[in-house]
Amino acid sequence: MLSAQQNDLITRTGPGTPAGTLLRHYWQPAALVDELSGGRPIKPIRLFGENLVIFRDGKGRYGLVGRHCPHRGTDLAFGRLEDSGLRCAFHGWLFDVQGACLETPAEPDGSNLCANIRQRAYPVVERSGILFAYMGSGEAPTFPDVDCFVAPDSHTFAFKGMIDCNWLQSLEVGVDPAHTSFLHRFFHDEDPAQGYGKLFRDTSIDSEMPMTRIMREFPRPRIEVEQTDYGMRIITLRQISDKSTHIRVTNLMFPNAFIIPMSREMTITQWHVPIDDVRHYWYAIFTSFGAPVNKDEMRRQRLELYELPDYIPRKNKNNNYGFDPHEQEHDTYTGMGADINVHDQWACESMGAIQDRTTEHLGQSDKAINAYRRMLRDAIAKADAGGRPLMVLDAAGATRITGPAAIDGIGPTDGWQSYWRDTDAAKRRHAPWRASAA
Repeated sequence: MLSAQQNDLITRTGPGTPAGTLLRHYWQPAALVDELSGGRPIKPIRLFGENLVIFRDGKGRYGLVGRHCPHRGTDLAFGRLEDSGLRCAFHGWLFDVQGACLETPAEPDGSNLCANIRQRAYPVVERSGILFAYMGSGEAPTFPDVDCFVAPDSHTFAFKGMIDCNWLQSLEVGVDPAHTSFLHRFFHDEDPAQGYGKLFRDTSIDSEMPMTRIMREFPRPRIEVEQTDYGMRIITLRQISDKSTHIRVTNLMFPNAFIIPMSREMTITQWHVPIDDVRHYWYAIFTSFGAPVNKDEMRRQRLELYELPDYIPRKNKNNNYGFDPHEQEHDTYTGMGADINVHDQWACESMGAIQDRTTEHLGQSDKAINAYRRMLRDAIAKADAGGRPLMVLDAAGATRITGPAAIDGIGPTDGWQSYWRDTDAAKRRHAPWRASAA
């Protein structure tokens, strides 16, 4: 368990906080490209406790600026989009995507007032369907050459969803491989052919055994945690027999993302990004190593579960996550339907707005969570001392961060190390876009 002070250190991310300062060293998801695809591409957002407006100007440039006009504090989310930027509807002050004030049209001719005005602004870039913002100081880092950024647009799909609690609770679920045997347990196995776009609905690679059965029947995994140059690799081993073992390789991409296998052909790269200290969004890029992603089907599936414009889950604490005691007895471990995101949401939100880690009791199956917390505290200390934390990359360093392997399959009990590496290499050889090996 942690002390209250240690818990605050790793959970609080507002301006000036140690963890907030660390996370601002990295490009962070701010919105989906889809959110600015309409006739008026502008949206108010809250990110790391800051009230902002993200927009696309008439020249197609993305901007992220403070929500309130520096003149009299009016709401720029209602501003006018122009070729040069965003114009406040109150007195016509015009700001470009860098936050420079270009015009103060109500002022007398010859006024140089706007030369001394600068709106808070952060750079924005598009990557694989997500708009990333850099909210730190100094030069922004380079994106790593990981699969979700290397694959072409045809082989990626991005989505998001809101979770009503602190960001760290969800991130720690992502590095907890033991929970899947319980929280995501299904008492009956679906036809894997009906599982497109759904986690744990496929058959394991090299086996006809459904993953739902593997998770259900082998609930005591052996967990190996390896430090890597991108964060850590988590290998989860469920021994099926003397000769065969289920091998699942997942990854923590520091500081706040994880990369997991979704199916034979697809991986998920998922970030957990604070709105503020008591709410966050998950952002995911689904990457296909096989056929192009069926974006329409992926979007249709998820829009049945989330309400726009804020991507709020239709099942939530206000309707008890759709809990059905009959279903819990006969069909699923939670009684909350077949969408595992609902299961995760309940688990995270039920811990409270910010989990009190002073009362928890971690076991051996929580070794990846312990390892991540140490990594996070070390990086906070390094950033506070003016050092360069893990994964703050220059151009040369970014090219060395590739892959990583994310594998789910049944291999030999005695040769599981070579099995997952060989499986990953084969997957990459057959990927149409020829991603480099991990």
